Amino acid sequence: MSALTLKQLRYFEALAAQGHFGRAAAVVAISQPALSMQIKELEDSLGTLLFERSARQVRLTPFGEVFAPRAREILRAVDEVTDLARLTQGGALTRLRLGIIPTIAPYLLPRVIAALGQTHPGLDLRLRESVTQTLLDDLDAGRLDAAIVALPISEPALTEMTLLEEEFVLVRPRADADSPIPSPAALREMRLLLLEEGHCFRDQALSFCQMPDTQPKEMLDGSTLSTLVQMVGSGIGVTLIPDMAVAVETASAPVSIARFPGSQPRRTVGMVWRQSSALGAALTQVGQTLRDAARIDPA
Repeated sequence: MSALTLKQLRYFEALAAQGHFGRAAAVVAISQPALSMQIKELEDSLGTLLFERSARQVRLTPFGEVFAPRAREILRAVDEVTDLARLTQGGALTRLRLGIIPTIAPYLLPRVIAALGQTHPGLDLRLRESVTQTLLDDLDAGRLDAAIVALPISEPALTEMTLLEEEFVLVRPRADADSPIPSPAALREMRLLLLEEGHCFRDQALSFCQMPDTQPKEMLDGSTLSTLVQMVGSGIGVTLIPDMAVAVETASAPVSIARFPGSQPRRTVGMVWRQSSALGAALTQVGQTLRDAARIDPA
């Protein structure tokens, strides 16, 4: 068996993730024929097939399923050793692959980018916006160095660092600005607009309203906070949004903002990274920078 190469393992990982030669080739920035050749050479080296190929899709064989996590561990270990060598030699953090969830990204990213530009000049910041579970999968696979998410995650293999805490506010049509603020129980009887499934903010809103994650007829889904606020402005219902989104999302919609009395619905925003990461100390410094930059003034 000829020696496996890191390049082949990276191509394998891309194809396993994408399930399509064309998309995988685009991810690793080579031609589709070149990718196919490298995968074929990898399979020849191993003496068995890694993928089942059909006209529509590519899927892992049983052996490929076993091989995938081991290939991921090898690639992650190589990346971490490379990072450790650079930092041990006194080098600064030069690349940061950072994930961020959609209910934070549009509002916090300008501050994040500006702050890191000052403390880490020349930093190659590579951003990925996606839902929490996807970002955690990418962290585990070594495709991300850290992620900004809602805490807690409570994964033993991850380090968590709090960046900020913020309240949720009620968004309702401008005509309702002087109406009494509904209780969580009253919200359950209203047409409540929420993000679609997969967003942790949806779960947090449902928890405040003490509603099961089902689909009542009066509960409607949207894909972004912007969509929800515009729907409220059109008189379709009411919604909850985090403090950091208020200034951006309510600027162009005829809506009013109200804060709940008593116990406020809220979330904790933080950064997470692998405990085994060689970048742990550097990521702690990054987190401290972002904590200072992330202060949100209530609307």
